[in-house]
Amino acid sequence: MAQARTEYTKVAAPRALAGIAVTPHRIDLFKYLMICMIVFTIVSVFHVWSRFKLVDLNLQISEISRQLSEAGQEQKRLKLEAASLKSPSRIEAIAKNELGMALPTEQQIIHVK
Repeated sequence: MAQARTEYTKVAAPRALAGIAVTPHRIDLFKYLMICMIVFTIVSVFHVWSRFKLVDLNLQISEISRQLSEAGQEQKRLKLEAASLKSPSRIEAIAKNELGMALPTEQQIIHVK
């Protein structure tokens, strides 16, 4: 095979950047796009922050609900304990056994008119 010789006599020279004129239309479009990007970024950051805050508040609500449930159970337990401590039979048993008290006799009772 024969090698073909190619001539490159017509090569386009690159244009200099300084020679390109920037039209005002391109500047306005650039400003508009930059403003849109900034607004989009701000809205995105706000959206992420609000979702984070929502998750945080939900965690706080569940923790406070758990504490409320525990406090309700503790209140029921304390009411039951208070009722058992107020029972007359318990008070009488403590008075007889620990304090050495007894029911008064007929001679110890004085009727007031």
